[in-house]
Amino acid sequence: MRNKLTIAIADHSLIVRSGLLSVLRHLGGINIDAYEITDAPQLKVKLIKLKPDVLIINPLMLGTMTAHQLKTETNCDKMRCVALVTSLLDTSLLTDFMDEISIYNSPEQIKNKLIKLGEFETEVKHDISSREKEVIVCVVKGMTNKQIAENLNLSVHTVVTHRKNIAAKLNIHSASGLTIYAIVNNMVDLQDVKNIIYSEE
Repeated sequence: MRNKLTIAIADHSLIVRSGLLSVLRHLGGINIDAYEITDAPQLKVKLIKLKPDVLIINPLMLGTMTAHQLKTETNCDKMRCVALVTSLLDTSLLTDFMDEISIYNSPEQIKNKLIKLGEFETEVKHDISSREKEVIVCVVKGMTNKQIAENLNLSVHTVVTHRKNIAAKLNIHSASGLTIYAIVNNMVDLQDVKNIIYSEE
């Protein structure tokens, strides 16, 4: 199991690369090293050097080469290739990819795709105590700090302390982020999750 994911982003557009890099670096719960590949000539050289777990690439950068050929020629057989869709593309260009990421995907959608792509643990998952897990479940279920305190027989101050520690350990600072973390780590079922206001704190 991995606790860090190495990602290479290959696209001609600085704006697209920078935007996706920004999203990846702000995804809570996943430890990511991300690198840019700016043009086709340096594609193979960079991949041979980086050996990334995931390559997110605009299919047009491959030219006549397939993703499978690229993996073989760079000795990156285990690399997951994901199509970066920034415009309308012939769907036949996407058949050789494990998945696709669109510029219209939300950060949560991108995170879920990355989690499914690789077998790696969410960051500092092992640092979360059983009590903190109980607090996370309560937060995901929409409880207030007072309700959590009553449910777990704690003081409100202790609940607040637990929530601060959870945020620091996971680098997750919103109810939506904790919801994703809890679902991905099988701490709650989808049907157990109540309506939560999805806003960044």
